[in-house]
Amino acid sequence: MASKLVTYAELKAHTGKDSLYLLLHEKVYDVTKFIDEHPGGDEVIIAEAGRDATEAFEDVGHSDEARALLTDLLVGDFEKTDELKTKGPSSSSASHSSAVNTAVEQGSNLMYFVPLAVLGAYFAWRYYSSGSI
Repeated sequence: MASKLVTYAELKAHTGKDSLYLLLHEKVYDVTKFIDEHPGGDEVIIAEAGRDATEAFEDVGHSDEARALLTDLLVGDFEKTDELKTKGPSSSSASHSSAVNTAVEQGSNLMYFVPLAVLGAYFAWRYYSSGSI
């Protein structure tokens, strides 16, 4: 299938349940036939219609099987305009992503060690306050 160039106006025209286009990674997909089969429900897909759904798609962590389904649903490439900024790969988002991952890892460490420290302090208090020494 030859790659068609889909405009922002075309994308906005297909936002209903009877004809629904999704924009993922600067490519447009016709997901109309898949709406009822979507494991997350049709509301999730309909909420992302008419805009760049790349971030929502990636945040969920779709399987390889789900990504393979996209090849059959491809309409064409998205015509980049100022009307809709796509979330393509960029260096600023990569640095932002690594900063977020570092913060999450540091937060995870705190969530692990703080309860252990509190528990240790409790047992130390119980040991020393009971007159065992």
